[in-house]
Amino acid sequence: MTLTGRKIAILIAPRGTEEPEFKKPKDAVEAAGATVTVVGLEHGEAKTNNSDLDPGSSFAVDKVVTEVSADDFDGLVIPGGCVGADKLRADEATVALVHSFFKQAKPVGVICHGPWLLVEADVLNGRTVTSYPTVRKDIENAGGTWVDQEVVVDKGLVTSRNPKDLPAFCAKIVEEFEEGKHPQQARSA
Repeated sequence: MTLTGRKIAILIAPRGTEEPEFKKPKDAVEAAGATVTVVGLEHGEAKTNNSDLDPGSSFAVDKVVTEVSADDFDGLVIPGGCVGADKLRADEATVALVHSFFKQAKPVGVICHGPWLLVEADVLNGRTVTSYPTVRKDIENAGGTWVDQEVVVDKGLVTSRNPKDLPAFCAKIVEEFEEGKHPQQARSA
């Protein structure tokens, strides 16, 4: 259990987060021994989607964004899903939370459309990342360098393109969460 004692937050948006991009990283981090807190925009349960349009399962929200801070956690996972990522980036408290993780140099894993939240948090300048291809221009406009790779690690920031990349993404976030803080990450936030 490489992550025993580590506390990891994972974001979820109501009716919009892509189920496999939420569930598989959550399961991988828990299997490695971490305590995972599901952080949402609303109390109760959040329904996920599959392929952005098909209804998925419901997951309990442990805390809402306004009840937590980056100080409470050792790392953060931002799942994708076009609808979910858009809802998360529209919430000021969520954007502030994400920015705080970077300011504190804590590792963050982001997949698919999730980098929209990084654009909004203004933490991509000078970073190399990947994402779902349609997010490329947003990343470049925010000062990031976009590459088409299965998984990219840049100073504690782990990014992947889509659900097909989940095995590599999950393995890499566990590795980064085990390593902990990344001093160079704090300078770029």
